[in-house]
Amino acid sequence: MACTTIRSETHEGVATITLSRPDRLNAFTVVMHGELSKALDAVEADAAVGCVVLTGEGRAFSAGQDLTEPRTVGSDGKTDPGERLERYYNPLVERIYAFPKVTIAALNGPTVGASANIALACDILFAARSAYLQQVFVKIALVPDAGGTWSLPRIVGSKRALAMMLTADQIPADELERMGLVYKVFDDASFRDQVAAYARRFASGPALAYRLIKEAARVSETNDLKTQLALEANLQRQAGASEDAREGVTAFREKRAPRYKGR
Repeated sequence: MACTTIRSETHEGVATITLSRPDRLNAFTVVMHGELSKALDAVEADAAVGCVVLTGEGRAFSAGQDLTEPRTVGSDGKTDPGERLERYYNPLVERIYAFPKVTIAALNGPTVGASANIALACDILFAARSAYLQQVFVKIALVPDAGGTWSLPRIVGSKRALAMMLTADQIPADELERMGLVYKVFDDASFRDQVAAYARRFASGPALAYRLIKEAARVSETNDLKTQLALEANLQRQAGASEDAREGVTAFREKRAPRYKGR
C-alpha cells in the first residue's frame, strides 16, 4: 500500500525518509507513525542500506504533533495525553536512538516540539541555515516529551536545556551549531547536496565499526572509566577481527581508498 504521509527512497546505499505532509508542516499523526515504523522496518532489513536520512518536505522538518488530530483516550474513557506518547512517540524515539545503522536528521526548516526531540535521537544532525529548533511545549501549557528532557540536558547542559524548555525560544541554526545540537549548518541552496554527500560517505563506510562506535558512545555516560575501558577492548576485538578492518589496513598501506563490505 502506498504511503500517504511519508516518502521513502533508497539510492547508493542511503535510505531517505521524508515526512510528507507539507500542507501541515509535516506534523505527526497516527498514520505517519505507522508509515514511519514500516519504513524503518524495511530499511533495517535491507543489507544494502548503510545510512538513513530523516528530513521533511517543503519548508519545514516538522511542526511536531498535529494538534487537530483527535485526542487519545485512556481505558477510563478520559483524555490521556500520555497514551499517545507511550503508544507512538516513546517507541519511535527508542528505536531511532538504538538503530543499528547511521541515522542523520536533516533539518531543512522549522523543527518544533516532539519532532525536535525525534531529531535529537538521530546520530548526527545537519541544518539548513534557515532552520530553527523550538521546544514549543510550554506555549500550550505542556511538558517537553519524546525524550527532550533526557536528551537536551545531556547535549547542552542542564541550565541551557531548562532555559530552552521554559522560554520556548526559537533557536536558529547557527546557534544550534555553536551549542553542539547540530554538527554542521549549510546554506539552504546547497543543503540537500551536502547532506547527501555525508550520507553516501556513511553508506560506503565500515558498517560494523559504526555500529560498535554507537554502542560505546550510548553507554559511556553511565559507565565508569574502568567499565568503559573494558568495553572498548571487547568492541575493538570485534572490530579488529572484521573483514573491513583488514581491508582498511591494507588500503592504508597501499595508499588507496578502502572498499568496505560492512563485515
